Amino acid sequence: MDLILWRHAEAEDWSGRDAQGLHDLQRALTPRGEKQAARMASWLDRQLPEGARIMVSPARRCEQTALALGRKYKIRPELGPGASPAQLLELVQWPLGKSPILLVGHQPTLGQVIAQLLGLQENDYPVKKGALWWFRSRDREGRSQTIVVTVQSPEVL
Repeated sequence: MDLILWRHAEAEDWSGRDAQGLHDLQRALTPRGEKQAARMASWLDRQLPEGARIMVSPARRCEQTALALGRKYKIRPELGPGASPAQLLELVQWPLGKSPILLVGHQPTLGQVIAQLLGLQENDYPVKKGALWWFRSRDREGRSQTIVVTVQSPEVL
């Protein structure tokens, strides 16, 4: 199974409610974030298998990030801000799922999942805005292994 974790690109700042009363889920990408999403989507579109399932947080910034890819996706509340790593891994049925899955989500959840998959002692890992982590599970000699396929950042593409 392939699991691709894509953190949303740079979004508008938010501190509680802003002057216009916008909720955190309504924050949009900044112009820089739109460029980050487009850059990563261009690379990802060439790598991602056609049958990959794409699931996106209900946050506007995540949906805008996914839209840059130009593929069908499903919005999943389980990927919203504050989701737990256990919820995310259960949603995708890691490591037993069959098809590749791309998730567009948030920190700290994505970093917590990365730390868990890598067996790190820290309980989370920093993930840059717009960056992508691609994992693969496999069985070798009766043991389940997690492989890091690639890590990409929009700044280096």
